[in-house]
Amino acid sequence: MTALANRYDIVFLFDVTNGNPNGDPDAGNMPRIDPETNKGLVSDVSLKRKIRNYTELTKGDQPGYRIYVQEGSILNEKHREAYKAVRGDTEKVKKDSKLNPQTDDESRALTKFMCDNFFDVRAFGAVMGLGINAGQVRGPVQVTFASSIETILPLEISITRMAVANEKEKAERQQGDDGDQRTENRTMGRKHIVPYGLYRAHIFVNAKLAERTGFGETDLAHLFESLGSMFEHDRSAARGEMSSRRGIAFKHASALGNAHAHALFERVQVHRKIGDELFEAGSDRLSNYPPARRFSDYEVTVNREGLPESVEVVELF
Repeated sequence: MTALANRYDIVFLFDVTNGNPNGDPDAGNMPRIDPETNKGLVSDVSLKRKIRNYTELTKGDQPGYRIYVQEGSILNEKHREAYKAVRGDTEKVKKDSKLNPQTDDESRALTKFMCDNFFDVRAFGAVMGLGINAGQVRGPVQVTFASSIETILPLEISITRMAVANEKEKAERQQGDDGDQRTENRTMGRKHIVPYGLYRAHIFVNAKLAERTGFGETDLAHLFESLGSMFEHDRSAARGEMSSRRGIAFKHASALGNAHAHALFERVQVHRKIGDELFEAGSDRLSNYPPARRFSDYEVTVNREGLPESVEVVELF
């Protein structure tokens, strides 16, 4: 695989319509929100989960693209695979619940096995010291929390279920039946949605860290593909319509980078569009207008003036 020679700083914009982009289990699964600004939040873990799911869906068990963090998987058994590859399939390796590298060379070999075989370890890194110790990896791809461009208004929607779960529940309902089965045979529930929200996340790809994990140009191309398509294969009633809207990458001419990331990110501006006028997100003047309900209510601009010659703007999608 061709080694990664360039640093990338990426602005990722995605939106949700009538869905819950990332529920908070500490708040009854309501959409995550910043209590000070009322802007919506989507965790980095949620975004990386979707990249993992897309990789698993499109790559399957293709060598080098297995997924380390899978639902229901036993992580230590994946660490054991590394020991089997390095030490051989001995009785100790097969049965012991605790294994540790005996030398620095063995430690590096174990970590290399994990990076070579698992895409998410190679990309995001992992702490793999859970009894069977396969080391620790700092990944070259780092994802921030996403924050909505404007404040969101989470809604709690009542839903009902006509069917019953078991005979006991059916009998209890019949005992209280007053003749209106449309009411008595229903179970009430709640669903939380965001009517519309446009979210922005930042993603960093560190070429120097990529040298340590083996993350290369082919992996980078897959990452870009994942960002553009991962919501297309993650449909559910809870998440409503989620779409990747813009991916804007700043490609540096060197591995260490040629400009500060924050200065490059400031070049990407998202404004509310009212007719032919553009407004700063959160402007008091917007209080006189209806809230945004579609991506076309915004305009995304990239300021290329004065951009360092050693930095290139790449439109991913």
